[in-house]
Amino acid sequence: MSHDHDDRPQLTAAQAAAVLNPPAGRNGGDLVVETLQGLGATTVFGLPGQHALGMFDALRRSSLRYVGLRVENNAGFAADAYGRITGEVAPLLLSTGPGALTSLAALQEAAAASAPVLAISSQIPSAGLGGGRHGYLHELRDQQASVRDIVKSVHTVRTASQIPSAIAAAWESALTAPHGPVWVEIPQDVLLAETTLPVVSAMDASPRELYPRPELTIAAAHLLSNAERPVIIAGGGVVRSDASGKLRALAEKIDAPVVTTFGGKGAFPWEHPLSLRSWLEDRHTTDFLEDADVLLVVGSGLGELSSNYHTFRPRGRVIQIEADAGKLESNHPALGIHSDAREALADLLEAVERREDAGAAERVRTVLEKVRVRIEAQDLTLEQQVLAAVREALPDAAPSFWDMTILAYWAWSAFDARRPNTMHSAQGAGGLGYGFPAAIGAAAADPTKPVLAVSGDGGAMYSIAELATARQYDLPLTWLIVDDGGYGILREYMTGAFGESTGTELARPDFVALAESFGVPAVRTGPESLAADLGKALAAPGPSVVVLPALLRMFEPTHL
Repeated sequence: MSHDHDDRPQLTAAQAAAVLNPPAGRNGGDLVVETLQGLGATTVFGLPGQHALGMFDALRRSSLRYVGLRVENNAGFAADAYGRITGEVAPLLLSTGPGALTSLAALQEAAAASAPVLAISSQIPSAGLGGGRHGYLHELRDQQASVRDIVKSVHTVRTASQIPSAIAAAWESALTAPHGPVWVEIPQDVLLAETTLPVVSAMDASPRELYPRPELTIAAAHLLSNAERPVIIAGGGVVRSDASGKLRALAEKIDAPVVTTFGGKGAFPWEHPLSLRSWLEDRHTTDFLEDADVLLVVGSGLGELSSNYHTFRPRGRVIQIEADAGKLESNHPALGIHSDAREALADLLEAVERREDAGAAERVRTVLEKVRVRIEAQDLTLEQQVLAAVREALPDAAPSFWDMTILAYWAWSAFDARRPNTMHSAQGAGGLGYGFPAAIGAAAADPTKPVLAVSGDGGAMYSIAELATARQYDLPLTWLIVDDGGYGILREYMTGAFGESTGTELARPDFVALAESFGVPAVRTGPESLAADLGKALAAPGPSVVVLPALLRMFEPTHL
C-alpha cells in the first residue's frame, strides 16, 4: 500500500533544527502541556498534588492559562461549565487517589450533561501499578475502575512516547457526539522523567461527525408531514449542537408546538406562539404531549425529569433523534435516529413538506393558561416575584448557573432563558455545589460577560472556598445565595412524605461577612430590593455576593 505524503506540511530548515535539537530540561509533563497546546487548548483547570507536580511545573513553560480551584470536585464543575459554554474540550489536571476520586461527582455531572471534560490524572510510580499492595502514597488497586463507569473512555499511559497519542485519542472521544468526560492517567515517574522527544507540534484530533441515515430521515419526514397534531420536545442536544435556529425553522414549517426540557432551556424562543415553554412537571403539559399523534423528541432521552417522573405515556408515534445510541428507545418505543441534533434537523427541514395548522398556537395558549391558573391557585407570589427579579437583573446574554435549590427548581419550569446555552444547572446528575464553581469556569471562558450563580445556603457551603478563587482571578461573577436555613427542597420532600423533616436544618455563617473576609463585596437583600441589588452587583467588575434570606416553597407536583 502506498501513502501520499505530498499534502503534509513540510518543515523549514529552522523547524527541522528545532525538532532535532529539542530544548533541554523537558519531561513527561512538558509533553502533556505541549499536546494540549497542539490540540488548541488555551485554559486548564485543576489542583496540584504530589504525583502530578511534573504536569504543573511544565505549565510555567507553556502558554496555557491555569485556573486553580480549591477542591477537585469544584475544579471539575468549572471545567464542565467551560466545556458547555465554549463547546471546546476543558482540560482538568488532577493528582492521584484522593485528588482523582474527589472529582468523580463533577465528572458524573459532565457525563449526564454531555460536557467535554478531559481529566488528566497522575498515578503512583509505574513500579506500583498492577494491583500489588506496595504502600505508595495515594495508592489504589485500580484507579481506572473508579472512573470507568462515569467517563466515556479511559486512556492509559506507561511511557513518555504514549502521552501525545493518548491525550489526542481522549480529546477526540470527548468531542465526538455525544460530548462527555474522558480520562487519561499517567504515572508520576513518566511525568517526571526527562525526555529528548521533539516538541509536540499541531495535532489533529477532529471528532467524527454523526449523520442520520437517509432512510430514517425520509420515514420521519413522512410522519411529520402527514401528522394531525405534531409536537416537538427539544432537549439539551439541541443546545449543544447549536441547532436552535434549525429547530425553530422546522417547528414553523410544520406548525408544531415545542416544549423544551430543563437541559434544553433556551433552545426555542420563550414568547414564540408555538412555545409551550418548559412546564414539564405539569399534568396539563403531559396530557398535551400524550395527545400528539406524532411526537418528535430531539436531543433528549426522556428521562425522569423530562417525562414528569415517568408518568408520561405517549399515545402517538414517537421519533427520537439522539446522539447517545444508548438512549434511543430507552424509555419509549420510537423511530430512533442516531445522529447529532443539528445534522438531523437540517436533513428533516429539507425533507418535510410544509404543513399549516391555524389552531396550533391557540392550543398552546390554552395549555399555558391552564398552567398559569394552576400555579396561581397555590399562593406562590413570593417565589414568582423572586424569579422575576432575577430575570430583570440578568442581562440576556449573561450565562447563569443554578445549584440544586428550590429557586433553581422553579427556574427549570418558569425561567425564560432568552438565549440558547445561557442557563445551566446540575440537573443531569443532581449533585450539590455546582452553581458557583461552574460560574467560575464560565467566567474564565468569557470574562467579557457577567456570570450569575444561584445557590441555597446548603449548596453554598459545598463551594464556599471558591470565593478565594474568584477573588484571586478577579472573575466577573455574582453569587446569589438564597438562605432558608437548611436543605430547603429536602425539608419539603420529607415533610410531605413523613410529616416532619430530619437532618435538613443547618447552622450557617453570616454569608455577607464571610464573603467580605475574602475581599468579595457582599450585600444582604430582600425580595423588593433583589432586582436592583442583583443588577448593581452584576454590573460591577470582579466577584460579588448577594444574600437573600427567604423561605421559598415549590409548586405542587402533578406526578404523585
